[in-house]
Amino acid sequence: MVAPPPSTSGAPRRAYLTVPALGLRRVLVRPYVGTPDDRPGTAIQDAGDLAAPHGSDGLVGPGGVGNYLVTGHRTSSTRPFAELPALRPGARVVVETRGQRLVYEITRTRSTSFRRPASLRAQSAAVPGHPARTPTRAMITLSTCATPEDHAARNFWSDALDNPEHRIDKIGVLRSVRPL
Repeated sequence: MVAPPPSTSGAPRRAYLTVPALGLRRVLVRPYVGTPDDRPGTAIQDAGDLAAPHGSDGLVGPGGVGNYLVTGHRTSSTRPFAELPALRPGARVVVETRGQRLVYEITRTRSTSFRRPASLRAQSAAVPGHPARTPTRAMITLSTCATPEDHAARNFWSDALDNPEHRIDKIGVLRSVRPL
């Protein structure tokens, strides 16, 4: 399937996220200037919403060429990403903005380590996992903590905001765009 042309300028804006395979429906995604799971992003997640950082590296808004990164809690607050690790390649992710319905398809999974700056740069890269590449299409990264997995491996490290060492990232590509 050929990817559609970019739908927007990728401007950061509020959106609603639906992931049918997880039973997740129209959860608010709030954009903010920052980096994944920093203090402002954690505050958004603690309030029960999903957070979309932008303003650094290759992070863009919904439909923009580059990496639309969305973070959410798995084990606390309203737990919108409680089942994210179970999301498989081929799953659809629907993002609705004020005027568009964007459908992404999950293509792969990657792990991010908060203890490795190179890993964090790869997560926020315009092409997820590949900081040196130039983006040519719109992509999405859904990211949540790997707290249960870290604790099962007897890894109890966490940063000042209680982020565990590892994150589970589900990467996808934009497949379709429709006006609402």
